[in-house]
Amino acid sequence: MPLGKDELLGFLGARGIDYALHEHAAVFTAEEALRVCGHIPGVHCKNLFLKDKAGALWLVTLPDEKRADLKNLPEKIGSKRLSFGNASLLMEALGVTPGSVTPLALVNDEAKRVQLVLDRSMLQQAMINLHPLTNTATITLRSADLLRFLDVLGRKPLLAAL
Repeated sequence: MPLGKDELLGFLGARGIDYALHEHAAVFTAEEALRVCGHIPGVHCKNLFLKDKAGALWLVTLPDEKRADLKNLPEKIGSKRLSFGNASLLMEALGVTPGSVTPLALVNDEAKRVQLVLDRSMLQQAMINLHPLTNTATITLRSADLLRFLDVLGRKPLLAAL
């Protein structure tokens, strides 16, 4: 059974990773999130769950104002042709539903099937906003703490200029 929001928040707290929790109405797109959460300081992200032609799984996280060019992305990250992963694969791999995709879902990827790609510019911001495994809340944490969270999981993100 994948972890949910409360378990994730407990996981963060147990490791001394500070965050601010913002509860809100469900959002399903970066545009909706900006309307509902745009007032929250820090970089806001969009997340793309992708599968390449070879079957590898990718989670690409970038600032919500950037566009991901799926034609050029494979060259930048070293993958084959990319397409969006479906909802059942998303649930199987990361334990979340569409609209709730987040790098924090790697806590549910015990098999380490999903390669995380983070936009390098995003990490230059002091604070980052992410869903805590649900699209009815946003947490704000220091960008350095996101990297620390990934380190705790034994995950090394690919940093790219998207």
